[in-house]
Amino acid sequence: MKTTLSFANLAGIETELLAVLAADTQTSKASDAKPEPVLLTTDEAVKAAAAALLASGEYKAGANETALLHGPAGLGAKRLLIVGLGKQAKATVHGVRNAAGTAVRFTKPRGIRELVLALPELEAISGPGSVRAAVEGALVGDFDPDTYRSDRKDQSVQSFTLAATGNSDQDALQAAFAEGMIVGESQDFTRSLVNEPGNKLTPTILGHRAAEMAAEVGLKVEVHSTEKLHELKMGAFWSVAQGSEEPPALIVLRYEPEGVVDGPVLGLVGKGITFDTGGISIKPSDNMEKMKYDMAGGAAMLGAMRAIALLKPKVRVIGVVCAAENMPDGKAYKPGDVETAMSGKTIEIINTDAEGRLVLADGLSYAKQLGATHLIDAATLTGACVVALGSANAGVFSNDDESYAKFDAALATSGEKFWRLPLGEEYAEQIKSDIGDIKNTGGRWGGASTAAEFLKVFAEDTPWIHLDIAGMAWVEEAKPYIAKGPSGVAVRSILEWVRSY
Repeated sequence: MKTTLSFANLAGIETELLAVLAADTQTSKASDAKPEPVLLTTDEAVKAAAAALLASGEYKAGANETALLHGPAGLGAKRLLIVGLGKQAKATVHGVRNAAGTAVRFTKPRGIRELVLALPELEAISGPGSVRAAVEGALVGDFDPDTYRSDRKDQSVQSFTLAATGNSDQDALQAAFAEGMIVGESQDFTRSLVNEPGNKLTPTILGHRAAEMAAEVGLKVEVHSTEKLHELKMGAFWSVAQGSEEPPALIVLRYEPEGVVDGPVLGLVGKGITFDTGGISIKPSDNMEKMKYDMAGGAAMLGAMRAIALLKPKVRVIGVVCAAENMPDGKAYKPGDVETAMSGKTIEIINTDAEGRLVLADGLSYAKQLGATHLIDAATLTGACVVALGSANAGVFSNDDESYAKFDAALATSGEKFWRLPLGEEYAEQIKSDIGDIKNTGGRWGGASTAAEFLKVFAEDTPWIHLDIAGMAWVEEAKPYIAKGPSGVAVRSILEWVRSY
């Protein structure tokens, strides 16, 4: 997609499609109160072209509600698309992000390859934050998962222009536009990895893709396999990998900004299970095909590292992705086995489908060995988190309130939804083992928290955040602004957490 930031007057822009945002200004809470939609632009020609529609009462400016006008009088555009933000009093830059995605996804199936989106002229949402969000939303909206269809037709929007008419601080908006490009492309990079089927993205191939990305953006990279796991005594990671014909990949990325030699070192650790059968504790066959997405946490870390390399925050960052397949081979680990993690802790295996926490255990230990002073991990870890929060929020856990406060503040920029869930001695009791140090599951109840307590054992006293993104990494039903399939969740939030340091 060719992207441009323009400061031209809207009415004179010649384009296939001009999209303008609208909001409902009705403030009454009465049940019979009618919406009062207005366009968020000062361009009189655009307002005149849409006046009849807005006066008709047919269009209410609900969130992501669309209306299309052909041949709008007085405009250079061939079509005028109106996209709703919902109530004006509640309008946010995150609504602008979704509206931009909605405009792109409205455009794609109609054979329109050129789109101009007008930045809303509303004080609360007209600045750099809205510019960045709009570009992110447009890029996210342009992604479709139909990569391997033999009859695939390229419906991508070829030209996207953001029109910031009436804004004076053009340098700030240009910077925000460039930032939005980086973040949106990094989120889509993550989505492209998560979308790949297990036979097309083995752990080895994931390592190759990570190395290619690192070379493009200037990250240091190492990709190791079985020999390195044995050298580091990563018994937890290897126990998961040993049942597959595909060798594991230990992917290490380093971002070292020039001139930064002290201060924190942030460790980003991702679960990279490129396909998860459940192992000997095999999953039901229904929906098992979605288990290609079990590397979404690792992919999120790769996307975040890409954005970090390009945005260049003044803090050192180490990314560690532990990639493997979890398969029920004759060499596979079994319930009842006892494995020794890199840290020396012994783990009783209760369920081989609780494998993500095993690879993360060694990943967290390795990140600390490499010098990480603060840790964040991401994983599609537990169905229990999905039961608790559904697909509206992802789970977040932390052993350090200061680190968590930085992450919570980052959500104001990222627009992603995370909900803090509890840790505690009660959950730690559930994973105590009679034969070893800990068990890899704590039973049915509180499964998201017991899984987090398991990881906390390996984070030890290092400030640590755990993101359980199982319910958010895959969009089960298409929304107006995003396709069904991989979401790329956590990339934006991890990036902003890193930048807070």
